[in-house]
Amino acid sequence: SRDTRPANAGAARDQVRDLLHTTGRAPPPREVMDDILLVVSELVTNAYRHGGGLTGFTSELTDGALIVCATDASPVVPRTRTDSHPTSPGGFGWPLISKLSRRITITPFGSGKTIQVVLSTTDRRT
Repeated sequence: SRDTRPANAGAARDQVRDLLHTTGRAPPPREVMDDILLVVSELVTNAYRHGGGLTGFTSELTDGALIVCATDASPVVPRTRTDSHPTSPGGFGWPLISKLSRRITITPFGSGKTIQVVLSTTDRRT
């Protein structure tokens, strides 16, 4: 498990990519890796953009899964926007996270929340 606070989504993707390539196990198939990195990017971007800033970030590899936790400074639970229009910017991150994750757990606390996602490292969610 790595516990750091990446400065941006790119740094978070790099951290997770490094974890997946340095464990002695075969890295996930390319399509699965793309999905994992997309979810990581959206989680961190949402924390910075909507959650008052990223206050914690962990990634842990288990058998067949990657567990990622992003903690931010807002207790407000994410929701899917209902006013999104296909041509308007934004509003697609949380639905993507929900679609590509095996499981999502949101734990609010005092002034923030932790969102834990479990992602397959072997096959795609469709």
